[in-house]
Amino acid sequence: METFTLATPCRDSSGACGSGSQTSAGGKAKPHLLTEDARKLLLRTGPTALSEGSRIIGGVTDLTGQVVLITGATGGLGAPVTQEFLNAGATVVGSSRSISEKQHPDANFLGIAADLSDAASADRLVLRVMEQHGRIDSLVHLAGGFAGGQPVHETSDETWDAMMDMNARAAFHILRAVIPHMRKARSGGIVAIGSRAGMEPAAAISAYAASKAALIALVRTAALENRDAGITANVILPGTIDTESNRKFNPGVDTSGWISPKRIAELAILLVSDAGAQITGAAIPMYGSQ
Repeated sequence: METFTLATPCRDSSGACGSGSQTSAGGKAKPHLLTEDARKLLLRTGPTALSEGSRIIGGVTDLTGQVVLITGATGGLGAPVTQEFLNAGATVVGSSRSISEKQHPDANFLGIAADLSDAASADRLVLRVMEQHGRIDSLVHLAGGFAGGQPVHETSDETWDAMMDMNARAAFHILRAVIPHMRKARSGGIVAIGSRAGMEPAAAISAYAASKAALIALVRTAALENRDAGITANVILPGTIDTESNRKFNPGVDTSGWISPKRIAELAILLVSDAGAQITGAAIPMYGSQ
């Protein structure tokens, strides 16, 4: 049976973990093993199956009162994920290189332009959110990019650098800026969107696959470093996402097994809700029928 390692954080500021945690003789939390059956349960995104403490409204986890920073909040994935968080009641700050509040005409939405490949821009973004709301309860990092088509020996430095900037460096900058505020609050949820290619590389996408593998390692390291502060950090690994651009570049392909942005949003919402409070350090496959 395939298993997935999960670490159990302690979100109680007193340091007393709930009955769901396991500790070794040295007092350190042991990882839990998520079986294949449990993984399927998780991917159904049914929060009540994992926690009775989450509020459910119309089948959607209620995030009312949460301040959520969503990077890459535009486009085929970012726009629907942002809308789902707004539908769940969250106060959302959406960021992209170019973004307008008109994209989500909701009183709980604020759009801030930022280039996360630049450290100073990431720092300014987080400062703006803190000035506006005083806290960041959750970070949903969607920003990234794709380039490929050449084997390793034909891949240019420009392609390599672009992938590392968009998929690894940007994540590093935003996590570095957000985590100190979450540590001070002794609470927080981080979700990043990785890729199946980060775990299962394919030919002709070396720079992309390597950058997504770096993202996975970064997020899982952050989980290990911050579980003592009540912070969870997980990465979702989707297969091909069903967006307009992917359909455009793959004409005539059977899309029935592609991953819906709505399903990705539902899983991200689960992970930053009370239902996901004991899930951290997980790289969660979301491959559909691919």
